[in-house]
Amino acid sequence: MLYNTPLVLSVAQLNRYVKSKMDADENLNHIFLVGEISNFKHHTSGHLYFTLKDEEAQVRAVMFRSAAARLRFQVSDGMRVLVRGRVSLYEAGGSYQVFVDDMQPDGAGALSLAFEQLKEKLAREGLFDPAHKRALPKFPHTIGVITSETGAAVHDILRILQRRYPAAQVIFAPVAVQGEDAPAQMIAALETFNRLRCADVLILGRGGGSAEDLWAFNDEQLARAVYRSEIPVISAVGHETDFTICDFVADLRAPTPSAAAELAVPDRAALKTQLRQTTAELQKAMTDTLSERRSSLALLCSRGAFSQPQLFFDEKRMRLLTLCSTFQHVQQTGLHAARVKLGEMAAKLQSLSPLAVLSRGYALASDPGGRPLKSVTKLHKDDRICVRLTDGTATCAVLDTQLLTK
Repeated sequence: MLYNTPLVLSVAQLNRYVKSKMDADENLNHIFLVGEISNFKHHTSGHLYFTLKDEEAQVRAVMFRSAAARLRFQVSDGMRVLVRGRVSLYEAGGSYQVFVDDMQPDGAGALSLAFEQLKEKLAREGLFDPAHKRALPKFPHTIGVITSETGAAVHDILRILQRRYPAAQVIFAPVAVQGEDAPAQMIAALETFNRLRCADVLILGRGGGSAEDLWAFNDEQLARAVYRSEIPVISAVGHETDFTICDFVADLRAPTPSAAAELAVPDRAALKTQLRQTTAELQKAMTDTLSERRSSLALLCSRGAFSQPQLFFDEKRMRLLTLCSTFQHVQQTGLHAARVKLGEMAAKLQSLSPLAVLSRGYALASDPGGRPLKSVTKLHKDDRICVRLTDGTATCAVLDTQLLTK
């Protein structure tokens, strides 16, 4: 419709009009677009903002949180992608952009890309480090099995455990092994086993399936739960050619659930065979050792004192007599020397004894207290003193004292 008088529109009216035209165009409501991502931004709200470009042009794009939550891979700058969505105008900014509903890597499947991205991330963090992997117990008492209660895997595992090593107890934790709830259920089972410490080794797995069916075992949080487990974990997911993130994190990877059961426990028949062989080897070793010891004993008995014990006693008796004679001689020599030395010392003491001086006509004077008198200056007339002679003592009175001049 043509107007003679031009319309005067506000900017908002213009953008709204253009947006309505674009929204009404069926060609723009469902498009597929290939391009390279640049200026990528993952907003805290969960929305993804980026630019799609090729060699000649570029267009802004947004992927809201509800659609972004379905992505199985991590978006980054420089990634070439195929997007599905619609084209519309952002009224507030006055620019048109692509509203993306779905996104796939161009040239590689989304699941494959997500798998490689997570594998590279966890490898950098050391979750695949062989140094962290623990050895399985040789003779486990209890086996924990985490798998679906409806699949064939649990029946295969139980059958093989019963056949190979019936002494082991089995604790079964039924969980979902595919779908959105599967990772959380398997994580809860792992944490329960570790909290209760009720198993010596754990088997986590399921039978084969498509990449989508096995995807629960590529969950990042499940991989970290396997890494944190203090109980050794055997990952048994899918068939021999299938690999999951859990396979790389687990302490041991088994190609199938049946193989996991065989790796978890020893073979009873093999143990019996080994026991019989060991028993035979021990018996032979014991027989050989006894025979050798008997030969050694017979050889010893044919020699020397064992064949003629009287010779042994005669030799010891002669040695004892010789030692006794030597001891007596040493004793007598020592006693004689001691007597001589004692006589010399007694003579020397006798010569120094004051009693020997008295025997030559001398006397020893002392006060009534027995203290020797050394000077007449200590005596007075009529003092009583004690005089020791060679054969006794005499009590005397002092009549007079006279000091000798030098």
